[in-house]
Amino acid sequence: MANCPTCGAGVPARGDGLPYATCAYCRTLLMRHGLTLEAVGTVAQLPVDVSPIQIGTRFSVDGAESTSVGRVRWGWSGGSWNEWLLIAADGSRHWLGEAMGMYMLTAEYPDALDIPAIRNFAQGNPMAVDASVKAGGQWFHVADIKEAACLGSEGDLPFPTLPGWTITSVDFRNDAGAALSVQRGRDGTSAWLGVWSDLAGLAPKGLRMLEGWAIPGGMA
Repeated sequence: MANCPTCGAGVPARGDGLPYATCAYCRTLLMRHGLTLEAVGTVAQLPVDVSPIQIGTRFSVDGAESTSVGRVRWGWSGGSWNEWLLIAADGSRHWLGEAMGMYMLTAEYPDALDIPAIRNFAQGNPMAVDASVKAGGQWFHVADIKEAACLGSEGDLPFPTLPGWTITSVDFRNDAGAALSVQRGRDGTSAWLGVWSDLAGLAPKGLRMLEGWAIPGGMA
């Protein structure tokens, strides 16, 4: 464990090879250089939400256990959502999107960037609201398109989360419960393929206690 150069608090390394961390005490964004930490800015204070997920919550992903090591909170004109970074023991990464009790579990799928509609979007053009695309052998249709801004972060992440970061996010889905998420922002465009799920379907362990909410059996 290294110490925050701003406040001196301990900053654990939760994700192997992740270059950025947010100090839980003073909100300083830190860049790792081996065993030392460099302050590179200040992260916005995360808004209060009622997510039962927290840093350290464990999930069953593809038959293996993955642990949440970081979170980004995004806001848009109609509300906000969380994106949790999950890392397994073998280093594989997934993102878990969380909004209004719905969960989207995805892994990076760069092949989607070759799809004409998504390639056109990556070039800075708008995505058609009625667009349909085929990815991973499945057809998807646009579920929503949002302009969003980073509201803050916590834990360890692969990118900096300073105020002012904005993205255009397009979510696709189909009737089989599959999900495709495409995000265009400061560092280009990325695509993520996976599934929609309820919380129980992810077999979580180590959930946060919420007042007035009893953790269902088997999910503690």
